[in-house]
Order: sequence, then structure tokens, then C-alpha cells
Amino acid sequence: MSAVPRQENPGRAAKPAGRFRRMLDRLSTSQQDLESEELQEDAEASGCIRIAECDDRQIVRVTGTLRTVTLRPRAGVPALEAELFDGTAPLDVVWLGRRSIVGIEPGRRLIASGRISMSHGRRVLFNPKYELRPLGQE
Repeated sequence: MSAVPRQENPGRAAKPAGRFRRMLDRLSTSQQDLESEELQEDAEASGCIRIAECDDRQIVRVTGTLRTVTLRPRAGVPALEAELFDGTAPLDVVWLGRRSIVGIEPGRRLIASGRISMSHGRRVLFNPKYELRPLGQE
């Protein structure tokens, strides 16, 4: 007589294994990947287009977190540059003629809209309309 392996209830065993797998995946995923997923979900929830999907000369509304903010002159004119990241791709946001803008700082979330252009292979948004996201949502 051969021993027959005992079968577990497949519906019952699958659910805990799925939760356990998700927990392991979450623990093994880097903090940067988790933040990227959160930013992508935020972009979708706010009705914005993902930066990676933006094409040259397209009018867009995007959202993300400012990673860097620097003062860099362009053609002798002061320009405040910030890198906006939404979890899919970076976007350079440039305000010409500005040395600083209250609330524009690294780590701040915002929604920006305007016409995308390409410069040196990077997406750039010049003088966008923007909305600062409330600090309580971060």
C-alpha cells in the first residue's frame, strides 16, 4: 500500500500564502520602490498623466514630489529649477526669472500643468501653473 499525500483545502491554503507572499514582497522591496508605487497611485487618483507617458509639445497635468530645487541661470536670466518625480520618470520644472518661490522645496508634493518640451533628452516644463499639495497629505 502506497502512502497518498494528504491534500490541503486549496481555497483555504491559498489565502494565507497570498498574504504571506505580499508581506514578504513588501519587506524585501526597497524604500525607493515603495515610494515610487505610492507616487504612481497618487498620480492616478488625482487624475494626472504619468510623466513617463508625456510626449514632446503635449499639454499635461502631472503630480509628484520635488526631489531637488536649485537656482541655475539660463541665458543670463535667473531660473529656479526643480526635479519632479512621480514614480515613473523625472521631469525638470523651470521657473524663468525667479530666484525662489515660497513652498517650492525638496520633498514637497505638487501638481503642475503646462506644455512639455524636450531638452537634452529630458522632459522640461517651463513656467508651469502649479498647486502645492497640503503638507498634511504627505
